[in-house]
Formats: sequence, structure tokens, C-alpha cells
Amino acid sequence: MGATEPVAHDAAFGPLAKAAAAAGTRAWAVGGYVRDRLLGRPHAEIDVVVEDGKGPELAAHFARLTGSAPPVVFERFGTAQVMWQGRPIEFASARAESYEPDSRKPAVRPATIEDDLRRRDFTVNALLMDFEGHVEDRLGTGLADLREGLLRTPLDPVATFNDDPLRMLRAIRFAAQLGFRLDPALLPAMRSLADRLRPPMVSVERVNEELRKLLLSERPKLALELLDEGGLLPEVLPELAACKGVEQGGFHQYDVFGHTLEAVSKTPADLVTRLAALFHDVGKPSTAAPDGSFLAHEKVGAEMATAAMTRLRFSNALIERVSKLVLLHLRPVYYGSEWTDGAVRKLARDAGQDLGRLLDLARADIAASAYDQPEKLEELAARLETVRQERPSRFRSPVTGEDLMRERGLPPGPEIGRLKSRLDELVLEGAIEPSREAVLEYLRSHPEL
Repeated sequence: MGATEPVAHDAAFGPLAKAAAAAGTRAWAVGGYVRDRLLGRPHAEIDVVVEDGKGPELAAHFARLTGSAPPVVFERFGTAQVMWQGRPIEFASARAESYEPDSRKPAVRPATIEDDLRRRDFTVNALLMDFEGHVEDRLGTGLADLREGLLRTPLDPVATFNDDPLRMLRAIRFAAQLGFRLDPALLPAMRSLADRLRPPMVSVERVNEELRKLLLSERPKLALELLDEGGLLPEVLPELAACKGVEQGGFHQYDVFGHTLEAVSKTPADLVTRLAALFHDVGKPSTAAPDGSFLAHEKVGAEMATAAMTRLRFSNALIERVSKLVLLHLRPVYYGSEWTDGAVRKLARDAGQDLGRLLDLARADIAASAYDQPEKLEELAARLETVRQERPSRFRSPVTGEDLMRERGLPPGPEIGRLKSRLDELVLEGAIEPSREAVLEYLRSHPEL
């Protein structure tokens, strides 16, 4: 057993110590909270492991002592949660779990602290911290693994991952977030158990949460590489797996898979943008032609992104935004100084709220290739800002449907909508001045419109 000097005080530890004394039990902070405190990383939530099956009892004492709302109790697992000063504090009785091969619902029984620590995912998450800030390494390897930046399972990784297959994604996510390397035994274990990531063993919602976190990590490229090396990519992102080995010429220096990983790594840590980068070229494998072209791959890719994100249970709003960026991703890349202001305005209109993200995606796309004119996007960005600042704005015709009905003597209906759309387009293109009078005069002088 190893121990360290106490770390900086946490305001929750005082009342936790008093509550443990009142409950007549011993308890420790455990898991990611301890790991991140030692790494100097923020971690608001505190997980507390409690001896003698007294997790809910300690939670109740803590809530009364601090004047917090009564705990939410999950009796089957011997856990309870208290919200204290906006921080969730999870209390869990020390327990062991066993699983049937075809079920993710464990049979839970009381256990010693050591048994509880051995059932955890990684040794760096099996460290204890008492409420004076002293850290204990009951398994004997957690502190050394933390110092060395090594992710190792307390038990054989096949057993650890078999109990909860989501731990395979968590290993990759921690590697991407913390910059840790995986113990050599982990990737072979993942490859042998990859199919256990499928529902109902692991819910789609849990996979979605891990995918979000690893994409938003400091090292998303590493995460995607490890998904591939661990044999998990076809289970989680088969659309991306299909891009492996799809060669592309021209300005490209990687196959579609390698280019995608580079592009994701060069985007800001924004979920919409990184998802768009992830899916922006997934249409290429099915549109690849003998001459090296990928005709309409952006349209196919947008449809595939919609299907993939629907399968992964992303929200409809997020799916719509990402798919639109995939559909539009080539337009900034193909920008040239010869573009009219109308073409620039159309791009701004079509991208809408995600115009900045579209430019970030285009920058990443170019940076992940061998294009020799990346500065053209800065010219485009300047022109986009100029047209967006135009006053009066040209992004919408100043006439209303009522104006059009009066001018043409038409009732409400599709013809009014068609006229309004056409006039909007002409104003956007610069063919009509953006004033009500100019638009109505154009309408009167063009009865064929």
C-alpha cells in the first residue's frame, strides 16, 4: 500500500468527515476525483466509497449536516447522491459485482474496500483519498501508473472490459484527454470483445456520451486512431471505417481516413465542427470513380451523416447543423477572388448561424491536405464580414407577402411564395437595390417574373 502527503484542502471534506463520524463508518473519496486532483485537473463531482454498506446512511447524514436536499437513493446499488453547493456528491457502499454474459445489469453484493477497488476500470481510478487529503494506493500500482501516464486495468483487461464493455471507450477517452498510453494488453482485449459494444450490452446513449467526450478531448486524432487499433471503429463509426484505404489524388497526401483524422485534429474543440469534420468525407468511398473523382460526395456524405447521427441518438437540431456543414464544406474550399458579392452573400445565407464553423471546417480541410492557397479563406472571411455588415441588408427582400398580393392581385398561396423567393434572390445577387420602392418597381416592370 502506498500513500502520499496530503493534497490541498477541499471544502467538502470537513462536512464529509463529520458526517462519517456521525454515521459511525469510514469513507474515502475515490475514482476520477482523486486522479484529477493529483493531476491538477478540475473535477467538481466527488465519488465517495463507504464501508459496511452505509453509503445511503452517510449520504443522509451529510445532507442533514449541510442543510442540503435529502439524497436521491438507488437502493439496488447501495448508492445515493447529494447536491451540495451546486456539486454532485455520490455516495456508494463498497461492493462487488458479477455479470451474466448476456446482461449489463450486475448482481451486486457487499464487499471490502479492496474488492471494490479491484472491480473498477483502471488503477489510476482506484486510488483513495481520506478527508484530510492523504492518498492511499491499496492495489499498489495506481500511483506509479499515474506518474508514468499508464492506463492499466486492476484485473485482466478481458475480465474488466467484459464486465462493462463501455470501459473500452473510456480507456480511449482517458488516453485522449490525459495523454496517457494504454497498457499493451488493452488493445488485444478490445479486439476480442469489440462486438460487446452493441446494444443491448451497451446502450447507444452511453456510447454517444463517450464519443462526444473523446471528440472534444485534447487529442481527438489519437482517440480515433485507438478506436481503429482496438477494432472498435466498425462498431461505433462504420462510416469512417469504410474510408480506410480509399486513396485520393490531387492536393491530398493521405487516404480518406487519414485525411479525416487530420482534419478533425485541426478543428477547434467544438462539437458541431468536430462532428462535421468527422463526417465531411464519408461520402467518398461510395462515390469514388476510376478517374479519382468523388462526384457529389458532399451530398451523399450529408445523407450518411444524418443516418449515422440518428443511429447514435444525437438530437435532431444537432444532426441538421452537422449535415448542413457536410453538404456545404466544399464551397469555401473552392472560393476564388472572381466570386461575385452575390455568391458570397449566398454562402453566408446558406451557412446561417454556423458560418464561422463552416470556415473553421474549411481551414481544417485545407490544412489536412496539400493545398497551396490557404490564405484565400481569409480573403473570403473578410468579404463575408463585409456583406454581412451591409446596410440596408441584402439578405432578404424588404417587401412582404401582403405587398405582393396587392401588386399582383393574387390570393395567398404558392405563387406568392415563389415570387417572394425570386425577389429575395435578386436582391441578394445585387440585381435590385434593397429598398421596398426598388423591389416593387422591379416587380411592376417585369410582369413575366
